[in-house]
Amino acid sequence: MESFKDIINGDKPVLVDFYATWCGPCKMMHPIVEEIGKELDNKARILKIDIDKNESLALKYRIQAVPTFIIFQKGEAVWRVSGVVNKDVLKEEIIKAR
Repeated sequence: MESFKDIINGDKPVLVDFYATWCGPCKMMHPIVEEIGKELDNKARILKIDIDKNESLALKYRIQAVPTFIIFQKGEAVWRVSGVVNKDVLKEEIIKAR
């Protein structure tokens, strides 16, 4: 099984969605993130991280609000935003990271 570090250090850009099961905006973003994953198919990776089950990662990346989206390119965080994000903006940022 790949580790978080292995995934974000890979060749493809990785959109990490830090979320919580109790978060309304996170639930609203879920189908949008899924749709982007299907549209980008094999060009990027999508990773969902439940902050309540992965507290150490949430602390490491200073997640103070959910949802928080971070795009990693070869291990480096290249873009970050918290809150509800327009699908086109999110997709465009992932494409730019390639």
